Amino acid sequence: MVNPFAHKNSFDSENFDGLSLDGVDLSDREFYKCVFRNSKLSETRWLRSRLDECLFDGCDLTRADPRMLSLRDVTFKSCKLMGIDFTHIAKYPNMSFDQCNLHYVSLVSIPLRKARFEQCAILDANFFEVDLTDAKFDDCQFAGTRFERCDLRRVRFRRAQDLFLDPARNLVKGAEVPLETAILLATSYGMRVSGFSTKDKW
Repeated sequence: MVNPFAHKNSFDSENFDGLSLDGVDLSDREFYKCVFRNSKLSETRWLRSRLDECLFDGCDLTRADPRMLSLRDVTFKSCKLMGIDFTHIAKYPNMSFDQCNLHYVSLVSIPLRKARFEQCAILDANFFEVDLTDAKFDDCQFAGTRFERCDLRRVRFRRAQDLFLDPARNLVKGAEVPLETAILLATSYGMRVSGFSTKDKW
């Protein structure tokens, strides 16, 4: 497939559909109001590139390398983002995720205030020292995911599944969690929850 990014570094309001560019180097490029749809972009490299007001819809970005990638108002919808380490992206990212596969992702020491995650599978992921103040995680799965030294104040975990938060290791004041999470926390401290049956629906 022809690489539309081979001889140009700046793209404005362009649509890219059905690309098959696994492993391609997309470093030092700027994308403004661009749309990527149904594209295979696994293991692509985005060193020092910039994405402003862009949409990725139905794309496979498994193990992509976003080091020093600037993300401003970027939306990922129905995307596969497995194994991505977002730790070294550019400062002050602004991202949202809708129905995405976020298995094995890592986010360390980055600000994601007011970020939105909706109907995402966030499994075996690591959130370490992430500022998620006022973020929203609606209908997300969290089996195996760890939150360590994160700011989770006023975060909404509405209808979350398999979520465990340790208030001794995170700031959690005002966080909204489902009953299941509250019970897991209580039992982890050796408490027994009365007035509740395992047959009850969480």
